[in-house]
Amino acid sequence: MTSREIRRHFLDFFESKGHKIIPSAPMVAHGDPTLMFINSGMAPLKDFFLGNQTPPSKRVADTQKCLRVSGKHNDLEDVGMDGYHHTMFEMLGNWSFGDYFKKDALEWSWELLTDVYKIPKDRLYVSVFKGDEEQNLPFDQEAYDTWKTMIAEDRILPFGKKENFWEMGDQGPCGPCSEIHVDLRSDEERARVDGRALVNADDPNVIEIWNNVFMQFNRKADKSLEELPAKSVDTGMGFERLVRAVQNVKSNYDSDLWRPLFNFLEKYSGVAYGGTYPGVDADFTKTDIAMRVVADHLRAVSFAIADGAVPSSGGAGYVIRRILRRAVRYYYSVLNIKEPILYRMCPLLAEEFGDVFPELKAQINFVTEVILSEEKAFLRTLESGLKRIDHLDVKNNVVSGEQAFELLDTYGFPIDLTNLIAREKGWTVDEEGFKVALAQQKERSRKDAARQVGDWMVLRDESDAAFVGYDQLELEGAYVTKYRTIQIKGETQYQIVLNRTPFYPEGGGQVGDTGMMYFGSEPVRVLDTKKENTLVFHLVEQLPENIDHENVVCQVNERKRRLTEGNHSATHLLHAALRQVLGTHVQQKGSYLDENALRFDFQHFQKMTDDEILEVERIVNEKIRENIALDEQRSLPIAEAQKAGAMMLFGEKYGETVRMITFDPAYSRELCGGCHVSHTGKIGYFKITGETAVAAGVRRVEATTGAGAEAFIRALEQKFDAVNAALKSPKDIIKAVTDLQENSKKQQKIIEQQNLMMANLLRSDLRGKFETVNGINVLAVQLPISDNNALKTLAAELDREVGNTVIAFGAISDDKPSISIKISDNLVKEKGLNAGTMVRELAQQFLKGGGGGQPGFATAGGTDASGLEAALAAIKSKLA
Repeated sequence: MTSREIRRHFLDFFESKGHKIIPSAPMVAHGDPTLMFINSGMAPLKDFFLGNQTPPSKRVADTQKCLRVSGKHNDLEDVGMDGYHHTMFEMLGNWSFGDYFKKDALEWSWELLTDVYKIPKDRLYVSVFKGDEEQNLPFDQEAYDTWKTMIAEDRILPFGKKENFWEMGDQGPCGPCSEIHVDLRSDEERARVDGRALVNADDPNVIEIWNNVFMQFNRKADKSLEELPAKSVDTGMGFERLVRAVQNVKSNYDSDLWRPLFNFLEKYSGVAYGGTYPGVDADFTKTDIAMRVVADHLRAVSFAIADGAVPSSGGAGYVIRRILRRAVRYYYSVLNIKEPILYRMCPLLAEEFGDVFPELKAQINFVTEVILSEEKAFLRTLESGLKRIDHLDVKNNVVSGEQAFELLDTYGFPIDLTNLIAREKGWTVDEEGFKVALAQQKERSRKDAARQVGDWMVLRDESDAAFVGYDQLELEGAYVTKYRTIQIKGETQYQIVLNRTPFYPEGGGQVGDTGMMYFGSEPVRVLDTKKENTLVFHLVEQLPENIDHENVVCQVNERKRRLTEGNHSATHLLHAALRQVLGTHVQQKGSYLDENALRFDFQHFQKMTDDEILEVERIVNEKIRENIALDEQRSLPIAEAQKAGAMMLFGEKYGETVRMITFDPAYSRELCGGCHVSHTGKIGYFKITGETAVAAGVRRVEATTGAGAEAFIRALEQKFDAVNAALKSPKDIIKAVTDLQENSKKQQKIIEQQNLMMANLLRSDLRGKFETVNGINVLAVQLPISDNNALKTLAAELDREVGNTVIAFGAISDDKPSISIKISDNLVKEKGLNAGTMVRELAQQFLKGGGGGQPGFATAGGTDASGLEAALAAIKSKLA
């Protein structure tokens, strides 16, 4: 049975049991502040279990893309070392929201595994929750009684809270679970050791294959448990493990899921994949580890990019960049591949998963371009890191913990790679110091992110709070359904949930509304409006005295909302204009807009020309002047929106019904939940203020509209008037500025020539001032020249004439000190001297400054000129 058939059988089986098959949510977690990536099958469905949203059906099933590379669930460093760890994986799941419970869930799981997949019953064991006296939790008798009708009682194993009690987190729904384990050992091994003894014992061949979680309780902030009003079922079965069991292979990586990727790597590297593992096979090879790392990480990176996480320097994008770089390190250092290959493998992946996750195939050109750009950039960085290691200031043949951490943080070198290179050079690494530096960074990150969230205080048990802010900015008759306290960095604030609200919650790039609530005569200022999954809450500074007031009056800050609406509608007009000018490959990759400006990120692989920017501006302003009426369709079946040609964004999770925003059917039609102007004329005017790159294959346009655009143009006019006045109002201001620049260049050339002449005059005198220190010709003097080019030329000439030199020139310009250091190439190579390190330390110690450069030549500056003489004198002591 192929992996595709195994997946299909799962979905068909549960569809036959009355389940609605739903698509996978994007792997990047949108709208959930507790997660960066979806790390379990139930994460996208959390709101259904919490009662914040009504599920599309009481029974659903799916296969969900998951990623575990950050936080508590971090499998990154284990990937490649064994046969079962992955970064990205599929989680098959069936769910009941207050419908069926333990009996049906367990019987169906047994039926599917044994009747459909034909897994031998004598290889299966099941576990049940044995209870917990401390928390007054009983033995799960219902699960036990259900199992004993299908399996021998000696194969039903009781386990404690650690193994068989599932919790979403520190707070939230939880309950006992019942796992199914499969024994994949050979018959000979099974005869020697009973599989019962190996369940939950970390044996790589006796593994959990399916977990049935029965959500009965809610964990509160004080750790107490309360019964849930509607009991639910949450099941998860790792697809990669299931395929291994059904295909009866040695490990997850030996199934047909991975073979196309391994075939490519074998052909490209000339090395065969042997399927060996450290700790298991005495003759394991590092190339096998490398191939598993590359294949696994390719899946994670490709699907994450397709779902909206473009590699970057922060957030989810930084995590994806780390995964990609780990793959590059392995193929570069272990498979000896020195050119990009991940982007070549991506189409294989898209084809393999095209029927179940079509978003990758639909964006294959974009994803491969992004991956190729990242690979090229990191290969350059990797080479730079190797050069950095060559020029480390290593004392006593020990790479310090700080240096090892710098290599990890700046160049992406893991400690094992640093250790490997260090051993080749006869060095060791201060691993304890590295751990301290790493722990300090993690502690800083933890403190930055620290926050405490209290329990929801439920006043009225209601769900699906209504947002009415599309139609009204003022509302009477609202009331609080629940609230909670939140502390961020010691500051106490409150989150209030209303039954109805006109306040728009931050989302889709649009900022949240602010304004006022009135609880009778008591005013409460709304600082922000946000949502957690689909739950809308209002951030306030203080709770009203009468929190249970039944006629809360809400007033949205109208000026802020109207300006924000203008910027949001402008992004739609901008998106359409970009596609018209640059091509239909343009896809939105992110946006941010408030009352002041808008920012729009989009797929494009080169800088926009001035003419392209002007043409986009012209089209948008033309559409504004046409005063196109908004055509808004709410609760539109998604199939109808697709048929109408609405722009849909990859990485977004859409429901069965959507909201479609149209400004002229022939120009702009998008799915959007944000707030918009009724007519484009209300935008006023549109002005692009900047165009930059934000990531590989992603450009950013910054713009402003209406009053913001007026202010921007007014500021430009004021600058123009100031320049015009300074030039005494010439007839042709462009010519006047050009002439001024030409004259400045001429003067600068004259000054440079004078400096070179002065340097040449000094050269013969300086040649006689060298001193010998530890066999090195040293010159450290202060000169009346501060021009860096002249000093560099002078130092190079003296080095050529004298040789074996360390030359340091000090200078003062406008009361600011500077030092330039030149070191002969032979001293850099043979003695490991480094001008960059030396000049940086001198500037920090004596000049209250900093600097750096290459090992052979570097410069630094500072603010304390009084320390220059001491800094020059310290050169000799450093070489002694």
